[in-house]
Amino acid sequence: VQLVESGGGLVQAGASLRLSCTHSGDTLGMGWFRQAPGKEREFVAGISWGGDKKDYSVATYGRFTISRDNNKNTVMLQMNSLKPEDTGLYYCAASGWYDATREERDYNAWGQGTQVTVSS
Repeated sequence: VQLVESGGGLVQAGASLRLSCTHSGDTLGMGWFRQAPGKEREFVAGISWGGDKKDYSVATYGRFTISRDNNKNTVMLQMNSLKPEDTGLYYCAASGWYDATREERDYNAWGQGTQVTVSS
């Protein structure tokens, strides 16, 4: 499975961005992770194969929304009310499980990432 992210950019605090991930072939659960400079990669949001189950980190719950369109092989991340601490390289990932999962070890395919920078 190949994953390609898009939609990152430089925005001011309070703005919104919508990330997209296009994947080749069929996938099961999908997720978004991010990595800020000098920090470890962290879970952002996950979605089950059917899109009926979603999971978010505490930092993103209520502001970010993950969705998917299996007919178009895309997974989206709508990010609202962005904060400077949301800055980082955002990765799309495909897991080997049907359900949503926040464990990085459950993911076996990763994109190259798209940069999100939020200025104060």
